[in-house]
Amino acid sequence: MNDCDKLVSLSKRNPFELFFELSADLLCIAGFDGYFKQINPAVSKLLGYTNEELMSRPINDFVHDDDKEITGKVRSELVKGNPLFHFENRYVTKLGETVWLSWTSMNIDSDKMVFAIAKNITHKKRLEEDRNMLLANMTSVNKELKELTYTTSHDLRAPVNNLLSIFDLLDISKITDAQTLELIHILKAASESLRHTLNGYVDILSEKESMNVPVEELYLKDVLDIVLESINSLIKSSKATIEVNFSELAKVKFNKAYLHSIFLNLLTNAIKYAKTDCLPVITISSKRVNGISQLIIGDNGVGFDMDNVRERIFGLHQRFHEHADSKGIGLYLVYNHITSLGGTISLESKINEGSKFTISFRD
Repeated sequence: MNDCDKLVSLSKRNPFELFFELSADLLCIAGFDGYFKQINPAVSKLLGYTNEELMSRPINDFVHDDDKEITGKVRSELVKGNPLFHFENRYVTKLGETVWLSWTSMNIDSDKMVFAIAKNITHKKRLEEDRNMLLANMTSVNKELKELTYTTSHDLRAPVNNLLSIFDLLDISKITDAQTLELIHILKAASESLRHTLNGYVDILSEKESMNVPVEELYLKDVLDIVLESINSLIKSSKATIEVNFSELAKVKFNKAYLHSIFLNLLTNAIKYAKTDCLPVITISSKRVNGISQLIIGDNGVGFDMDNVRERIFGLHQRFHEHADSKGIGLYLVYNHITSLGGTISLESKINEGSKFTISFRD
């Protein structure tokens, strides 16, 4: 029989019978005795059994062992007249594979029959399992990173405090060399800034435990000045030029420690990845765009090949340039500081044409 003959033959049959047989969903009629009475081809196709095999054994034989008990309870309620909507359980195919089905069923008490429709949701369940596994892994990694950061921040405070104590013991009145006095001042200021930063990180981690990261109105210049002082020697040794313009937007609502970290990481990266043939120039500005506060930090450094790194740029341990101090953590921290408080960050960059980071804060 050719295809035309099949179509003619099918057209002469009862339309309800055609719907039953051609449906991609699993259509079943079962008795109160727990046996299939009628099934459409989709059932045998999915489970791999013949119609005779499926109807000669109790339905529960095909249910996954871990779901037999709950399926039995639900079936008892169904027989009592309680319709079933979107009940999910697992069946085992003839080849031993597990499939997930979502059932909608109701009974006809006078006929002692149950009419049911099931959808194959195996693919959806596998996606959910993959997602849950990914979330579990991310949660574990985040916990480990948090513990590492907490331990590092906590343990480093002791030697930093010890270093500051040494500065307090120094009698600088006996030092007459101006350059030496300046170096001592720079070292002390850097040590105090480091202690302040470490204390801030410990406080932030503690506050994160209670999901209460403090946000306040911050003057961009005030936070930036603290960072610039802490890396003053680096700026001088690199001969970097830093151009600042906060005239359009002087302050933002954000977390102080996070903003300090953002400035610190983006500025030190701009200096670290400067081109060898020209001195680093860093621009820092702010503005309001469509009611959104933005901070823009640009440089004239080596830049990024965005076609190759766009999806990885803010990932953990992602390194894009050969540098002894590169750990692939700075941009990851910047991204998480911003997004954890509802903001966004974007990057425009080309190889040897510098980079421009645009940070948008949530008001």
